[in-house]
Amino acid sequence: MTRPLGVILAGGLATRMGGGDKGLLQLGGQSLLTHVIDRLSPQVSGLALNANGAPERFADLDLPILPDTIEGFAGPLAGVLAGLDWAAKQGADSIVTAAADTPFFPRDLVARLVDTARGQTHPLVLATTPRTGEEALKSGGGKRVNRHPTFGLWPVALRDDLRAALNDGLRKVVLWTDRHDGREALFPADPFDPFFNVNTPDDLARAQKLLEQA
Repeated sequence: MTRPLGVILAGGLATRMGGGDKGLLQLGGQSLLTHVIDRLSPQVSGLALNANGAPERFADLDLPILPDTIEGFAGPLAGVLAGLDWAAKQGADSIVTAAADTPFFPRDLVARLVDTARGQTHPLVLATTPRTGEEALKSGGGKRVNRHPTFGLWPVALRDDLRAALNDGLRKVVLWTDRHDGREALFPADPFDPFFNVNTPDDLARAQKLLEQA
């Protein structure tokens, strides 16, 4: 399998941050988006940004801007579909997605997802981390995991199936991945979950503290 293209998902409404673009919030003198770009771009063969609204606000990033093609803010799967349609035009067979508000995701994300997909007819893998602390106690001694549906490996070959599912009203990522026998790649969550994302002002303050560790 050739190295996937990368798509950063920034199509959310950021309601808990008061609206606007979470990816443009500043962390350590750089935007969250810049942190994500710096981590993802060395892992992929090309990069694009899924975002809705005026594309000019991202002009300084010099990336293709991919709006959702499903109306009504249909969630991350709509961004995945936009990325798959873009990848199909590039002649690629897969993409890896990352969220625009998650600055500390693993630097070996793509390699681990691709490795987990070995043997699959259509590579389809979501990132996971172990449940820890109180979550572990509530979920059978830590045997269960947290799935991170905005971080995954997605096959271009299933884009029309995904389009049909979205048009039928499906919105939950794992319902679609489970339908196609999607796999899970487990990443360590020590000293903190690398898929920690910035949803609130308190999260941004925590991210500032974590920046030195990342």
